[in-house]
Amino acid sequence: MPTHGTRKEILARFLQEVWNEGSLEAVERYVAPRYTVHHDPGDPWDGKQLSLEEYKDRLVRSRAPFPDERFTIRELFEDGGAVVATWVWTGVHTGDLAGFPASGKAISMSGITVYYFDGDRVTGHWQVVDRLGVFRQLQHLAQAAR
Repeated sequence: MPTHGTRKEILARFLQEVWNEGSLEAVERYVAPRYTVHHDPGDPWDGKQLSLEEYKDRLVRSRAPFPDERFTIRELFEDGGAVVATWVWTGVHTGDLAGFPASGKAISMSGITVYYFDGDRVTGHWQVVDRLGVFRQLQHLAQAAR
């Protein structure tokens, strides 16, 4: 199977190929047939269980306003069937988001995510991110554009 390695190595490749590169094909290599968003306040998929096709839709929609987005992993911790990642996310705001027109400016946020595994497939996550910080950055960019 192409996702061999430790779970930390698999997660690092998953974040790179799926989220940084936006590869829909990679979703099928890394994500289980059912993916549960256990906790992700502010995320439209919070509390939902997704099929592979729904996960791909989530990927496309999430990346649309920031197609060059990049997750930079700060730390990875593995415990049993879970890997915890602390990360910093950056992206240039090139598409409308939540009523904020594209600004062409860089946005960043930090977060921590617990990814759950079954074997070598990611089955879901529990996440806390600084969405308020993103909102404030977008608000500032919108005010500066006036």
